[in-house]
Amino acid sequence: MGSTYHIYVRYPEDYTAKPNVKYPVVYLLDGDSAFPLIAPEHLFLTYDDKLPEAIIVGIAYGSFAPPVNHREIDFGPRAADFQRFLADELIPAVEKRTRADPDRRILVGQSFGGNFVLYSAFTMPDLFWGRIASNPSARMHSELMATAPAAAHLDNLRLVVVSGTANNPEGRGAALNWVGQWRKRQLPWSLDEIDIPGGTHAADFDNAYRLGLRKLFDPAGKLAP
Repeated sequence: MGSTYHIYVRYPEDYTAKPNVKYPVVYLLDGDSAFPLIAPEHLFLTYDDKLPEAIIVGIAYGSFAPPVNHREIDFGPRAADFQRFLADELIPAVEKRTRADPDRRILVGQSFGGNFVLYSAFTMPDLFWGRIASNPSARMHSELMATAPAAAHLDNLRLVVVSGTANNPEGRGAALNWVGQWRKRQLPWSLDEIDIPGGTHAADFDNAYRLGLRKLFDPAGKLAP
């Protein structure tokens, strides 16, 4: 890639006490800003929502500011290369060094990162069991509207698109339009769209993470609200 990535790993609270357990693993884009927010949030979700513990992997650049941070390139024009980096370098390294369950591998992204989540779902559906795209931007990967997703070999794959009702109108409109169009197609993954009433573009990312995970692990909605 010609880039330096900072990889942060948060281990489950009971990781040492349960040496034979494999855990779901969440690959979190925009780790510079998202990892410090989501790593402790996941612990609270195990307390309150009874969601399973997970290994959280934050993929960061070392800064949220360009030119060190080049998320718009990695999640846009260089998406194919970035996905190969995940599939061929990062995921094998993480799953060699940790007790991550490859059958419960999850990708989470916000804004441009949300667009990369959609790109990944369309181009390499089997790479992740679950995906959460929070307020995807309207500026990238519009070509997905005109293409069919790649074939999947695994069953029970899931994609959740989370949209804040107070997100910018262009982004929210594009997300709802995409979901509406995709529901008319034969898809390699189940598709759910979740609204966050009053949710804005970035400030509700922890809520999007919570709601997305609840849908992935409890699609029937049996968890207490």
